[in-house]
Amino acid sequence: MKANKLTTEELEFGEIIDKLQPVTGKKRAKIENILAETKKNRSISLRISSFDLGMLKKKARIQGIPYQTLINSVLHKYITNELLDRDEALKSFQLLGSTR
Repeated sequence: MKANKLTTEELEFGEIIDKLQPVTGKKRAKIENILAETKKNRSISLRISSFDLGMLKKKARIQGIPYQTLINSVLHKYITNELLDRDEALKSFQLLGSTR
C-alpha cells in the first residue's frame, strides 16, 4: 500500500500541533470563564417597524434561517466591525483602482 504524502500546509499544521502546550490552573479557568460567557444568550425586547420586520423575515427566508438569527448575526457583525457599508466599500474599491 502506497503512503500518502503530506502537503506543505499539513506539515506546517503538524509542526504547530507538536508545539502546543496544555493550559492549566488560573489561565485555564480564565479561558473557560470567557468561553462560558460567550455562550450565554440574553433575551431582549425590541421595537421595530413593520416594514423592517417584514424585510428581515423575507431576507431570512431567502437565506433559510430564522429572522431572529439574522438579526443576531447582523448585530454581531456590526459590533465586531465586520458589517460593511455598501458605499464605503465602493469608495475603497474605487481608491484601490485609482492607485494602480
